[in-house]
Amino acid sequence: MSDKYLKVEGHTSLVRDTWSNGIVNTNVSEYQQYMARVKAREQQGDQIRNAVKEINTLKAELREIKGLIKELVNGS
Repeated sequence: MSDKYLKVEGHTSLVRDTWSNGIVNTNVSEYQQYMARVKAREQQGDQIRNAVKEINTLKAELREIKGLIKELVNGS
């Protein structure tokens, strides 16, 4: 371990960065799991945004259809 990092007492995969005083997790598999969760959350957000766009498009189309039906009924 270099002078840049100090082991955190009681934690095998945590070190303290002496320059920033931050805690760093050195466990690669935990990092990969974290990144997979981040990616899944981003994908879920994208799916929700796409669903909202699709719903808004359907609402606009229904308003248009409603207007056309009203025109037909009123004989315009």
